[in-house]
Amino acid sequence: MTDWERWRGRLVHAVLYVALAASTLLAMLVEPGGAAGALTTLGLAALAAAWMLGMATLRPVVASRSAAAWVYFAGLLVLFGLLLWRSTLFGLFAWTGYLQAGWLPGRGRYIGVTATAFLVAATYIGGFQNLTVRMLPLYAVFGLAGTAIGGGLVLLTSRLGEQNARQREMLDELTEANARLEAALEENAGLHAQLLTQAREAGALDERARMAREIHDTLAQGFTGIVAQLEAALQNPGQWDRYARQAQALARENLTEARRSVQALRPQPLEQALLPQAIGRMSERWAASQGVPISVETTGTPGPLHPDVEVALFRVAQEALTNVAKHASAGRVGLTLSYLDDVVLLDVRDDGVGFVPDGVSGEGFGLSSMRQRMLRVAGGLSVESAPGEGTAVNATAPAVPAGEGTR
Repeated sequence: MTDWERWRGRLVHAVLYVALAASTLLAMLVEPGGAAGALTTLGLAALAAAWMLGMATLRPVVASRSAAAWVYFAGLLVLFGLLLWRSTLFGLFAWTGYLQAGWLPGRGRYIGVTATAFLVAATYIGGFQNLTVRMLPLYAVFGLAGTAIGGGLVLLTSRLGEQNARQREMLDELTEANARLEAALEENAGLHAQLLTQAREAGALDERARMAREIHDTLAQGFTGIVAQLEAALQNPGQWDRYARQAQALARENLTEARRSVQALRPQPLEQALLPQAIGRMSERWAASQGVPISVETTGTPGPLHPDVEVALFRVAQEALTNVAKHASAGRVGLTLSYLDDVVLLDVRDDGVGFVPDGVSGEGFGLSSMRQRMLRVAGGLSVESAPGEGTAVNATAPAVPAGEGTR
């Protein structure tokens, strides 16, 4: 029950007792009827007050909407009738029957309104003592009019009560929905924080993987070349100056690439030329430093590719040649870059000692790094080799033009 409903209930009960007190006072002043009559009137008024106090105010059986409400209202009608028989001035108190009829269950409230209307109608003809055959039509008119007016008020009050009840239900549902929404928002906030944490961790892991690939593809390969040049210089003291200069050039190039890797920039050769030229120049430097002849061929129509695709193919070619220098003991190497309609193929072949591929689980970091690079651009990598038959590294990438996203 809302505060307004409690306040309204107190007001209705106050009206009942004020109307009874006012009717009693007027009846005592205007129609005292002697000492015996006054005592009778006071007794009936006190009985009515006690009936309302015990049944409606202190112990509100009318709130149960059950048979007890009918018992209360029936007793109230009897008291109305007795008091009106004593004095028509109790019509003021009898009017409260319209208010109390609303406490009856269901359509019973309209029965209560009708009974109240015909009791109050007696006051308009001077009391039940004047209810003769001649006054009966007038009495019926007043009764029916009171029934219509009271019934209309009860109907309006009932509809307003039902509307208020629906509004309360909607408010309760809205409150529950808000509570569920707040709980969902709190849960979502927790999930959002968790996702942010996971995203930061994933970003850190991805950055570590990127740096590992870049270090392997730049620093490790550069140091390998420098070491090879220094070893050659030690084995050929007469050519020390030539090998030292090559080692120095490799060190400078390696330092530049390391800085670009930290800044997540493209390899410098790709900043200055298209992929075929960058791979060609890198292959020439490799052949000069390793002393192994290499043939580089480009087929199709070269064109600018998405930066990620070019970097991936360049690094795979670079790593494949590094592996040849480390492990193959090859006499010659062939590199082919093929531009087809929707894919670009890179093939690096050597006539070295070969090996037995162990599958993805047995790959070293170099092959794993190449495979991951190609997967990141929706490409693929395969390795074909056998002992004594050389090795072929085949990389495939989508031919995504520069300016478009990878698929």
